[in-house]
Amino acid sequence: MDYSAANKDLWNIIIQLGMIAGVLLVANFLRQKLSFVRRSMMPIAVLGGFLMLGLKYTGLVTIDQTLMETLVYHGIALGFIAMSLRVPMQKASKGDLTGFKSGAVIVSTYLVQGTVGLLLTILLSLTVFPELFSAAGMLLPMGYGQGPGQANNVGGTYESLGFVGGRSFGLAIAAAGYIVACVVGVIILNVLRANGKLKKAEASAEARPAADFFQSENEIPISDSIDKLSVQLAMVLLTYLVTYLVTWGITSGISAASPGVANTINPLLWGFNFIIGSALAILLRVSLEKGKKMGIVHRQYQNNYLLNRISGFFFDIMIVAGIASINVEDISVHWIPFLLLAVVGAIVTWVHLAVICKVVYPDYYYEGLISMYGMLTGTISSGVLLLREIDPGLSTPAANNLVSGSGFGIILGAPVLILVGLAPKSLTFCWIVAGLAALYCVILCIVIRKVHGRSK
Repeated sequence: MDYSAANKDLWNIIIQLGMIAGVLLVANFLRQKLSFVRRSMMPIAVLGGFLMLGLKYTGLVTIDQTLMETLVYHGIALGFIAMSLRVPMQKASKGDLTGFKSGAVIVSTYLVQGTVGLLLTILLSLTVFPELFSAAGMLLPMGYGQGPGQANNVGGTYESLGFVGGRSFGLAIAAAGYIVACVVGVIILNVLRANGKLKKAEASAEARPAADFFQSENEIPISDSIDKLSVQLAMVLLTYLVTYLVTWGITSGISAASPGVANTINPLLWGFNFIIGSALAILLRVSLEKGKKMGIVHRQYQNNYLLNRISGFFFDIMIVAGIASINVEDISVHWIPFLLLAVVGAIVTWVHLAVICKVVYPDYYYEGLISMYGMLTGTISSGVLLLREIDPGLSTPAANNLVSGSGFGIILGAPVLILVGLAPKSLTFCWIVAGLAALYCVILCIVIRKVHGRSK
């Protein structure tokens, strides 16, 4: 075997991952040394992604587009599997429906973004931009609500259905979402403070919460005949292998039973494989808990600290790769629709959350509103970053709501996957999907009010 630089297949992945590592370290250095970067609260991975995108377009580095897309696709699934394997630190009290209500808030925001985005691109395609893919508006909730992973997957699916530059368009929406979360979110915080609605909170060492413990009671040893980190990675990777096998089995069965249905459903199942992976990870976690109660399993194999680090690693890689793989030329013909979606998406997301969060989080309204806005335009990390500006000790349940709500959001958001698959069928289906999304949003808002009234 040739181990020299001439063997591109041998060294390419190391070169590409090395570049990602390099821009992450540079981005971290810039954040530490430049105060205006710190004040922007832009996540280091996002800054690193833009640095790598800039290097690509200046010709200083060569990006392997296929590898970057692969890292985005697998990164989101592996990250969510690691998160889903974590052992809950606190059991929800009986009758506590905050997690369910937070999930409904998240999904209702997806639906608002999807309805408005779809109506906007339908109208644009019927008037001044007849070449625009009419279902492009459904990428707004994928980019803003779901982030670069799903923006990449759904954009790629739409691209295969005729949306030229669809994947890059979706990733650009996701990148705009980060800017909205980190820039617009900070502006909103400052405006609220100027109006006397918020006080600037100072974080102290005592106020910072201990997120998780490196070694909890009855866990496997840190280093035994197998390293503890190896055990965590083994569970994550094995779960992902089972995810592949289960998805392959389901899609093969659908293809055999109904090829027509398979053309619609199968791309969505592969595109949203992180949901199947999360469900299987939860199943494994619950099985291990049951095994402990039955005396079959004697130790706790998961370590939340390491699983958080693993998920964070995969998400950071995914974000850098996703932004770096944006092809600006692919969206050059769609600049006006892109900018309209980005601006309108930021506005409708804020208006919807400003109304619904008053119902769901009356005791910590601004903490709940700001954290949800940061997450539903960017990611959960940008939601927490904004929250720390007004609740540095995370003394309110707002941060936990982001996590618990995301779990319920997977279940409540299942119908959204069907709508995403139906929208690109035709212009008529776009109108139908917009109507169904609006109807489901109204239903969720009614449910939120009913559930909140009963839980008081």
